[in-house]
Amino acid sequence: MLLQAMDIHKSFGESRILKGVDLTLDEGKVLVIIGPSGSGKTTLLRSLNLLELPEQGTLEINGKHVDFSKRLSKKETRDIRNQSAMVFQSHNLFPHKTVLENVIEGPVIVQKIPKDRAIDEAREILDQVGLIDYQNQYPFQLSGGQQQRVGIARAVALKPKLLLFDEPTSALDPELVSDVLKVMKDLATKGWTMVIVTHELKFAQEVADKVIFVDQGVISEEGTPDQLFQHPQHERTRRFLSRILQRT
Repeated sequence: MLLQAMDIHKSFGESRILKGVDLTLDEGKVLVIIGPSGSGKTTLLRSLNLLELPEQGTLEINGKHVDFSKRLSKKETRDIRNQSAMVFQSHNLFPHKTVLENVIEGPVIVQKIPKDRAIDEAREILDQVGLIDYQNQYPFQLSGGQQQRVGIARAVALKPKLLLFDEPTSALDPELVSDVLKVMKDLATKGWTMVIVTHELKFAQEVADKVIFVDQGVISEEGTPDQLFQHPQHERTRRFLSRILQRT
């Protein structure tokens, strides 16, 4: 088992966002998290690489373990964060750096990989995501979909054990979504372990090994795509799926 999160609780002030979430994922599998806005999906995802710090629970990724009821050391925090890489909704690229420079930033600065090697590996990744011809351009010269593919390339370049995606297509125009989803499907085919927050249900059906439905800070239902989408057990899940499918 690559990922195990147990009894995760997270509050912001008086608002309890996560109320005891348990999550497991085997290496090479894809987990998709769905649920209404404000249900805790993104907070859960961000807790997996400590962008948010839960007050309670435990997290283990690739053998690295933390207990949130205790103060985390810098080493514990670094060890967990080094296991994963996040792809954000809004790209978060460095605007003053080229595409290639964005992709090599983490490997060179954080992982201390020799720059020549990082460049060779970055170019290979950019070729895989269809952006090798854009390596010397700046983010403002790219479409939103292209920027998001750079964001994915940047995450992959870190060679994490776990890729995290926070609604990676939600900020894109509809015609740009398919190119980003294709790149993500290719990563799933190649055996990357992925946790994806998304409203793209057709995509989830195609790539997910497991889907969880988060509602009001708890996992109210989980299963295979067929179980959850075709045979949901709870009325709340059925209503949510019906609303999302009506928009598509």
